[in-house]
Amino acid sequence: MAGKKIGILTGGGDVPGLNAVIKNVVYRSTSDGHDVTGIRLGWKGLTDLNFDDPESVKRYVLPLNRENTRTVDRTGGTFLHTSRTNPSKTKKVPDFLNPTNFPAAQTTKEGVTTTTYDLTKRVLANLERLEIDSLVAIGGDDTLSYAAVLDKQGFNVIGIPKTMDNDVRNTEYCIGFSTAISRAKEDIQRQRTTVGSHERVGIFRMFGRDAGYTALYTAYVTSLRCGIPEYKFDLDHMIDLLTTDKRNNPSNYALVVLSEGAQWEGYTVKEYGEPDAFGHRKKFSVAEAFSDELMQRTHFETVVSDLTYDLRSGAPDFLDTLVATTFGTMAYDAITSQKHGLMAAVNEGKFSMVPIPDPKLGPRHVDIQSMYNTERYRPTYASKEGLPVLLTHP
Repeated sequence: MAGKKIGILTGGGDVPGLNAVIKNVVYRSTSDGHDVTGIRLGWKGLTDLNFDDPESVKRYVLPLNRENTRTVDRTGGTFLHTSRTNPSKTKKVPDFLNPTNFPAAQTTKEGVTTTTYDLTKRVLANLERLEIDSLVAIGGDDTLSYAAVLDKQGFNVIGIPKTMDNDVRNTEYCIGFSTAISRAKEDIQRQRTTVGSHERVGIFRMFGRDAGYTALYTAYVTSLRCGIPEYKFDLDHMIDLLTTDKRNNPSNYALVVLSEGAQWEGYTVKEYGEPDAFGHRKKFSVAEAFSDELMQRTHFETVVSDLTYDLRSGAPDFLDTLVATTFGTMAYDAITSQKHGLMAAVNEGKFSMVPIPDPKLGPRHVDIQSMYNTERYRPTYASKEGLPVLLTHP
């Protein structure tokens, strides 16, 4: 395997720990005589790269070595930068390419027809031009969904799951999850003083479009009520519980955590803006909507806080650094063992290599029966003996 060239990219939202993966892949690879090429800005780097333009090559291609990755693991974000690009459904073909050379598809939603182009053959051509033998793709379910496309095309791809939502299938843990929970816990504990001083109800909104893991585990370590996308709660019952919490609290305040995709009976998540490359639109704040309902029914004053981008910023904590470093090693070991179509994962509390998830299955969801108390709107704390720390169900 000596003398092979390995590519690496990061896609989707950034999370703490990405740089630790990059550094470890580079250090392991270069020690064994391989070259590593960083693709900047995720899948966009492989669609917009123009070898006839030196500035384009400079923008999207970065040779990686020990010198330029030596300290990157000490910071958050992604050293290679990122984008939300789906090469198989691109709305705009780069100006230097002819759109008629790529398969086109049209979709109509709410009376609006959109044309998208499949630039997969452009991606494969650029990978061939870069002489990349295997590609490490680090991302969430969207980024990995396109990694699965390349795998079906016969290109050697190894996936690494990252998302603070922790909702990638086939793994119990994704890079970024632990740091997000740690930051959320710290933010909530700090804000208790303000919420308590004014005797209000604190409502915290968190990321979690389709899955409630981040809100659920934050509620777990802060002993709060929570609303998650997987279960529509009863609005009056939730308000009754928070009213009881407030009255029973010596400081006369209460707190609740809501995933951005949380819903209650009679409420539908509201979206705005143009869909991204994977069809996702931004969501109006469910916390603000819940605050309005709470104030109308109780006349309590509220404090609404968005615990979103702050949770994915800054350096990774211990667990994310540990998992990221290990996932990087696992990806390299898979490549040198001539494996492909696999993803580094944690299953039943153990590191493992698993198939890259089938994009058709969508994100992983909280198992309501074993993880969420539907009467108290809290995480389930009982019957944990003998179970792995992050197992989704028995």
